[in-house]
This record gives sequence, structure tokens and C-alpha cells, in this order.
Amino acid sequence: MLQLAGEFTQLDGLAPSVQRQHFRISTNPALPKPLASEAAFLCRGAAVPSGFGLYLAHEGDQEVLEGAPTGSPKGVLPISAVYLCDGDILRVSSTAKSYRVVFRRGTRHQSILLTERCNHYCLMCSQPPRDEQDDWLIEETERLIPLLPLDTLELGFTGGEPTIYGERLVNLLRLTDRLLPYTSVHLLSNGRRFADRKFAEAYAAVQHHDLMVGIPVYSDDPGRHNYVVQAEGAFDETIAGILNLKLLRQRVEIRVVVHAQTIDRLPTLAEFIARNLLFVDHVALMGLEITGFTRGNLKKLWIDPYDYKQIMEEAVEILAAYRVPVKVYNHQLCVVTPQVREFCVQSISDWKNEYLPECTGCDLRAQCGGFFSSQVKYRHSDHITAQRLIPVPLAVETAP
Repeated sequence: MLQLAGEFTQLDGLAPSVQRQHFRISTNPALPKPLASEAAFLCRGAAVPSGFGLYLAHEGDQEVLEGAPTGSPKGVLPISAVYLCDGDILRVSSTAKSYRVVFRRGTRHQSILLTERCNHYCLMCSQPPRDEQDDWLIEETERLIPLLPLDTLELGFTGGEPTIYGERLVNLLRLTDRLLPYTSVHLLSNGRRFADRKFAEAYAAVQHHDLMVGIPVYSDDPGRHNYVVQAEGAFDETIAGILNLKLLRQRVEIRVVVHAQTIDRLPTLAEFIARNLLFVDHVALMGLEITGFTRGNLKKLWIDPYDYKQIMEEAVEILAAYRVPVKVYNHQLCVVTPQVREFCVQSISDWKNEYLPECTGCDLRAQCGGFFSSQVKYRHSDHITAQRLIPVPLAVETAP
């Protein structure tokens, strides 16, 4: 598990009033000065150039900072940040002498939190909502987008509920489309704001080249869905939002987190989607991430994936039979049936992805998505076993 945030062992030279400042890491001593002035040079023993906005070194190697220009801002990173490399972007706070990695160029898992506010209070929310003014998060994102490289493959916007920003979210998507014309964007939303036809039309008017919104539907039973999200009327508005988006030819993914409160109706939900929402672009059946509210509600949510593997197979078969694109996220290959394995994907972000000792030597480990770090720490299936592929004997032909 990578640590994406921490404190500098030492940080000197930045204005003490700077609460949040972005620096793109560079190891290129010949970076043009206009770019260098806003970048952080990661010193690795070679000659240290002048003109950079910040000079960095890792703990144990900080003597290389002695070659930095006199009076330049300097920071010493802990060993836990040794993975940082050229193109990564840090948010630095001189007041707290801390940093957060907001972009890692070497991974496809790029997720940006836009807000912690939300009009749901989901039982298994991994990012518990906070009723606080946090517009600084979207302001930061607006400053971050111009720093991202053109070859960024994927970018995710999440929350909280990003649609609370209304037109400002629409403008952010427009900015992203203009500055990152080759980047696929995924927006997580509960979908309710799209029940407002005018907002849905404004969203569609962006005409983003590659945008999908992921919307959770937890049950075909409105009462059950509303209970899970702890919001009356949520189901009706969510379905209305999905219908509006598809009428406007927007791409929609339905996300279903599988747990004890909804597992018995999972095949019924699959049938509901196939009969009423056949036009959606993707369905993701997802395992629990044991963090946030999930940890406090674990007794009412937890069910061993091994114990519902037949139900999962039935739901997948229904969706596949109707030719609804379906994938299974956050499940280990040893706790699903062989028929479901082909639908499983490696969906857990690399910085919080781990494996158990039982996985050592598993022939399917390279294809398996593994575990959330929180699963390893708190709760996982009791049926994790290394899988062994049975070799097929070669046919031997004997001479007549």
C-alpha cells in the first residue's frame, strides 16, 4: 500500500502563508525556465540546476540539496515517498509542512475528490459525507487540470456528490475536455441531480469526447434502495436521472455494491435492469471496501462472497443473456464460480491493493484483483485459497 500523503522531514524556504501549492515533479535539469519556476526538481545526486520553484530529496539523501541555489525552497521527503517520479504532482502546504500526491503519472488509477458533501448517507459509504464548505476542492481541481499531461489515459471525478456544484461542474468537464482531449473521464454521482432536465441538458451540451457517469442502483425495490442510501425518494429521482441522461445520448454505468442488505434481490435487480434499463452502457457488480461507514455497519453488511457466489453467477448470467455489458469488481477469483471469473476485472487502485499470504503461488494471481488494504486488515472471505491450474497432458502419437 502506497502512502499518498505525509509530512516533510524538513521543509524550508516556502512562504509560510502558502496553504496549498501544486508542484509537478521533474528530473529534467534542462526544463525551460518558465516551466521550471512552477516545478519541483527531484535531486538524485547529479548537478542541481537553477530556476526551479522547489528542490526535493528523499530522507537519507538530503545532502544533495546542498547543491541547490542559495535561498531556494527545499524539502526532504520521507522514505515512504520514494516511489515519486517525473510527472507526478504534489500539493504542498508550507503551513503544515505536509504534502499530498494528487496525480501519479505511472498509474491508470487517477481519482480526484471534488467534494465531501452529499445528499445521501449510504450505509457502506467509503467517503463519509461532511456538511462543510469545501469549494476549495473544486478550485484546486480547476488549477490542477492544466498541469496534467496530454497523454493521461483516464481521470475520475468523485465525491461526496459532485453534482452539487451544478453549472460549475459542467464548466469543469468542459475545461477537462478542452485541455485533455485524449483522456477518458469517469464521474461518480448518485444520479439524482440529472432528474432535473435542464441540468441534464447542460451536462450533455458539453459534448465531451469520452465521458461516462457511474450511478449506483442498489435494489429494484425502491424502499430497499432508499434504506441503503438513507434518503427518501432517492430511487425515483435516480431512475429519472438515468432516463434523462440516456434520452440525451449520454453514457451511463450502473454500479451495484453487493452486501447482506441487498444480496437476496441481486438477480431480481439484474432482471429489472435488463427489462427497464437495457440501454445503459455498463453494469458493475462491486464488493465492499471496508472503510468509512462500512466499518461501523459491518455486522449488518458483511456476507462472505463465497457464500453468495451462486447468486452472483445468476445475476451475471441474466445481464449477459440480455447483452448488457457487465463486470465484477473487487472480488477475488477463488471466491467466484468459474463462469464468473471471465467477468472479473482488476479494479482496486494500486495504492490500496494488497494480497494475502494464502495468495502466494496462486496460478491466477496475475489476473486476480486482490484485496483492498482495509479488507486485509478488517475482514475478508474465509475461503481464500491459492488456485492451481491443472495441466492438460499432451497427446502422444505412437508410430503404427
